[in-house]
Amino acid sequence: MILDLHRQGLSVSAIARQCDLDRKTVRRYIERGLEPPAYGPRQSRPMLLDPFSGYLRERVTAYPG
Repeated sequence: MILDLHRQGLSVSAIARQCDLDRKTVRRYIERGLEPPAYGPRQSRPMLLDPFSGYLRERVTAYPG
């Protein structure tokens, strides 16, 4: 619908008002065209305990009970 309105010559602001979307969202859809969004796998973030994992493993093996 956004692309059809853009082809008809409506401005980005007019399309945003008519579709009840933000102007930046409309602009992004117009730039992308009919191509589906390209989402990829996210990069894993380091855990807070990563710097201490060696020490924690050592303590667990020393006191398994």
